[in-house]
Amino acid sequence: MKWEGNRQSDNVEDRRSGGGGGGGGFGFGGRSIGVGTIVIALVAWGVFGVNPLTTIGVLSGGGPAPVQQQQGPAQKPPANDARAAFVSTVLASTEDAWGQVFREGGAQYRPPKLVLFRGVTPTACGTGQAAMGPFYCPGDQKVYLDMDFFDTLSRQLGAPGQFAQAYVVAHEVGHHVQTLLGTTQKVDGMRGRISQAQQNALSVRMELQADCYAGIWANKSQQAKNWLEQGDIESAMNAASRIGDDTLQREQTGTVRPDSFTHGSSAQRQRWFATGLKTGSWQACDTFNAQNL
Repeated sequence: MKWEGNRQSDNVEDRRSGGGGGGGGFGFGGRSIGVGTIVIALVAWGVFGVNPLTTIGVLSGGGPAPVQQQQGPAQKPPANDARAAFVSTVLASTEDAWGQVFREGGAQYRPPKLVLFRGVTPTACGTGQAAMGPFYCPGDQKVYLDMDFFDTLSRQLGAPGQFAQAYVVAHEVGHHVQTLLGTTQKVDGMRGRISQAQQNALSVRMELQADCYAGIWANKSQQAKNWLEQGDIESAMNAASRIGDDTLQREQTGTVRPDSFTHGSSAQRQRWFATGLKTGSWQACDTFNAQNL
């Protein structure tokens, strides 16, 4: 992926030097997860998805978590940080791609902030932790990323490559697009009024649409920059496969339970990313009305 020399986004906030603030852990039914603990079972739920804190709060009947304020002014990543430069470049490309799509639809795109952190950090959705994997918080319209996750993606989940990492960022930005379009609010409005199985099914359609939106980004950015190299698309498709619910469940437990899927199967995730990549059209990403996922 030939990303060097391209524009970097100014919408990146670096909280790594301050340790993120907040401290402690967040609860799951009275249990807490230690800071820095990477649990693949949790990653299976949290990776490439909306902040689990948001989902938990809604499913349990509670309101949104209180907004936590960051201490001190926002910092920019250091100029010599290659990893930060990479994600800043990818974020800039999502701004360009979605700016184009929104303009063509007669609207203006409002880009999200991308927050780099280590361990834990305060968010409008509660305390975010690295163990959750990358996530998007609709409450403050920010994407949160502990870049150590890229090592987990490569070594533990078997999805190496820079374009796989770019897919991570583009998927989370896809959730931001859903918020701008009102999709997130509609789905959240259904939670608590339908069964757990129906909630899971809605979550799958939400995640697959974000995969499709990531494909749109790949389409538009490649047209504009011609920056993909041999093996890049395969790298993203492999990442989509490696974090499919069926693959993760099979590797962790040896069994697959489709009724518990929240992100979609490997084949579904690949199919919808490929749909966005091929068409470059957000209309083609209507997973909610699709008969077959």
